[in-house]
Amino acid sequence: MKILKYLFFLLLIVFIAGAIYVATKDGNYQVEETTIINAPVPVVFNEVNNFKNWEQWGPWMDDSEDMIINYPEKTIGQGASYSWKSEELGDGSISNTKVIPDSNIEQILMFKSPYGESKSDVYWNFIEVEEGTKVTWGIQGKHSFMEKLTFTFMNESFSEMIRPIYKEGLEKLNTVVLEKMSSYSINVDGVTTHGGGFYMYTTTATKISQIQTKMQTMFADVSLYMEENNISKMGNPIVLYNKFDEQNNSAIYSTGFFTPSLIITPAESTVLNGMMPVQKVIKTTLKGDYKNLKEAWENAYIYAQENSLPLNPDSPAFEVYSIGPDKSPNPATWVTEIYIPLLEVEEQPIL
Repeated sequence: MKILKYLFFLLLIVFIAGAIYVATKDGNYQVEETTIINAPVPVVFNEVNNFKNWEQWGPWMDDSEDMIINYPEKTIGQGASYSWKSEELGDGSISNTKVIPDSNIEQILMFKSPYGESKSDVYWNFIEVEEGTKVTWGIQGKHSFMEKLTFTFMNESFSEMIRPIYKEGLEKLNTVVLEKMSSYSINVDGVTTHGGGFYMYTTTATKISQIQTKMQTMFADVSLYMEENNISKMGNPIVLYNKFDEQNNSAIYSTGFFTPSLIITPAESTVLNGMMPVQKVIKTTLKGDYKNLKEAWENAYIYAQENSLPLNPDSPAFEVYSIGPDKSPNPATWVTEIYIPLLEVEEQPIL
């Protein structure tokens, strides 16, 4: 009996010592991963700020076949949340406690396991860098006694377990953001009538590859001139291609804005006033990045050829930028309208 007592007391001492050891272990943890995504900060921020997007890149989404996700009414911005149930991974929820647009997001992660319910603080930081957006995803908190006990007998620490998950998530986030930014559509709307009108413009000649860069300065010059002279703008920015020579990589083009009436400009002014006639045109709409404009123009000319539509060589084709970088940071949402003028063909009388 004495031996059993000694064994009992020995086990009790070992248990108490083990409990003290676990209890005194540092339970604080912080893990974060960082990556750079070649995309504007608002695009990356908006992707993360919408919980419904997490299904596409959340690293744990593919780890469970029985996960059931529940979305409340609010899934974007401060106060947004979602929850999940899974016998394989456990139940949990995450909610936004603080959201500063295009800057950072703070979240609370609740996780239910056989050892109880744990709580962690999750944070996101978004910083503009030369290459795009520097994204930091982190988690911090303090383990309960049972969690510390569990990790004492595991082959890897909490940090070692979480770090590759966050790294994978950021890699998937990068892929998803770039794929969404590169999506585009082209629609040849067909023959229509463009109303024309007076427009303020400035003209230059550059290499074709320099058009997109140069036109931004030209738009700014025309816009400033119109503001300084109290000239009203009508509609969206336009670019007219006076001459386009792909073989020699050169173009002469004009950029500007429609205006309600004829404007007489000084002889020395580089900003002029022109008049576009009412004319039949082939209209084509590109939704997406400007790098897809070449394909959109090609589709428009193929349409003209297939439908035997005679082009007007004396009237320059032009683009209208309905939605551009000034209205949306995401190239996938940009809308450019292409207009190719047609010759007016007189209908032959029926004999």
